[in-house]
Amino acid sequence: DLLPPPLPKKQLQRAESLPEQGPSQHCWGDPTPWAGSILYGIPPAHPRHEEGAPSSIPPWDRPSWGPKKPLTKSQSLGEPVAQSSPQKAPSPSPAELTFGMMDRELGQLLQPLEGPAGVCGVVLGCQAAALARLSARIQEELVGLEEWQQLLEAELAGKSWAALSILDWEPCCESRDAWYFRVGFTFEQTQLVFAAKVPKPGCASLGVQSSLGAHCSIQRLIGRFTDRLPWELVLPGIPGEQSQSRSGEEPARLATRPILQVLISPEVPYQTLAGFVKGSHGLHRTSPGHYERLACLLLLQVCMGLEHLRVQNVGQGDLCPENLLLVQCPCPPRSQQGKEASLSLPRLLISSFFKVKGKRRPCSTSQEQDWTEGLTAPPSLVADELNVGMLIYQILHVDISLENTLGFRSNRLPEIPSLSIYSTGLKRLAMLLLHRDPCKRVSVEQARSILQVLLWGPRQELFARSKKTLTLLRSWVEVKRALLLLKFAENSAGAGMSPSLEEWLCCQYFKEVTEHTLYQVTQALYA
Repeated sequence: DLLPPPLPKKQLQRAESLPEQGPSQHCWGDPTPWAGSILYGIPPAHPRHEEGAPSSIPPWDRPSWGPKKPLTKSQSLGEPVAQSSPQKAPSPSPAELTFGMMDRELGQLLQPLEGPAGVCGVVLGCQAAALARLSARIQEELVGLEEWQQLLEAELAGKSWAALSILDWEPCCESRDAWYFRVGFTFEQTQLVFAAKVPKPGCASLGVQSSLGAHCSIQRLIGRFTDRLPWELVLPGIPGEQSQSRSGEEPARLATRPILQVLISPEVPYQTLAGFVKGSHGLHRTSPGHYERLACLLLLQVCMGLEHLRVQNVGQGDLCPENLLLVQCPCPPRSQQGKEASLSLPRLLISSFFKVKGKRRPCSTSQEQDWTEGLTAPPSLVADELNVGMLIYQILHVDISLENTLGFRSNRLPEIPSLSIYSTGLKRLAMLLLHRDPCKRVSVEQARSILQVLLWGPRQELFARSKKTLTLLRSWVEVKRALLLLKFAENSAGAGMSPSLEEWLCCQYFKEVTEHTLYQVTQALYA
């Protein structure tokens, strides 16, 4: 009589309807088959029975890596979860895996993986993490460590011409809005070479360049000061400058030199994009494939820089070939050391955060006025796309001056000759950027993706025998990522080569691209 009454039959049926605590019937997220026993506070009878036992979960349905939170079946019955039982330590993620890690930790990750599909997921995760780390290291070599840049900024604070040694009297590069002079600066017993940027008269600073953050395609400033220009410096284009600076009347002339703001940049430009295009007619004619690939890589850097500016909520001042600077990479790849310098890829820097104050050309029609205002007005989201479209024609030596704008409005863009495998894609991209309907123009972000596909695929031949599907594109990305990492490993095994700028750009592509992006981009490019 003292015994409690039996449980209702309905509750027994609910308990019996739960999955049994067997090795082949544990939930997908359970790291061990006895996870349910731990939740109920019941010790497992045979904890190692799982080893070698078949699983009822198909290989393609198992988790790729790491245990997930087990289903708390006791909560559905209103029972408390036992807190006294020890919990398993979380398995390391693929980003944390290294070749030298302890087998105990590696086994913890591999234990719930019972087939090739699960192991494949771990390997793919490791590849993606390795590619991200590799990209970050190459970027440090190209741009420099952020801590080092901050040290230089602190050291240059309050310095002026007196702390710098002028290495060349004449500019190493002249853009539309500034002259650049090579200057030396001694820091920690090391002679460093910087560029002193002297803005031209008539250029108004936007006052934002020093706060843009580090980016491979944006000119970086590490110092600024206002001082009278040294008498040795030659300012081409200024009347009387060249003849005066060569004479010996320094004391009398020093007071007449203007007082200007000077900006110090760690990147020393050697040429503008306009100068490169002007001097590359022969290269384009004799090696069209090399040149037009260079064109794609230069345009890609422009798009990446513009994307960075948009994130910073900043617009470029005057995007034109005369204000795009070219800088030699620190360590050119060994495979290109014996080739012409014109075939190596330079870094491209957006340097103009000033607006040139000049006379506007009178417009002959309202349509042309709308077009010219889009190019000369303060930077806007639309102007970037139009400017990049114009750059394509300018780099490919095809005239598309303002006199062509009426033809542009009639959908008759100048013809781009087919000289290489890149010509058709560049022509298609220019048409999408310069579309007469603003709603149908591709964005700078989409233009960047199109250029990446032109450079590294997938090419249209991939879909010649197979229908384009997300599965095919995902498989293509995974295989190409693996092959890219193998290429880096093979290159580093022998000659100890430093990765090039082009290889870093390639890493950036395969680090971020997805099959969904590729589907949309290939639809637009190969339509």
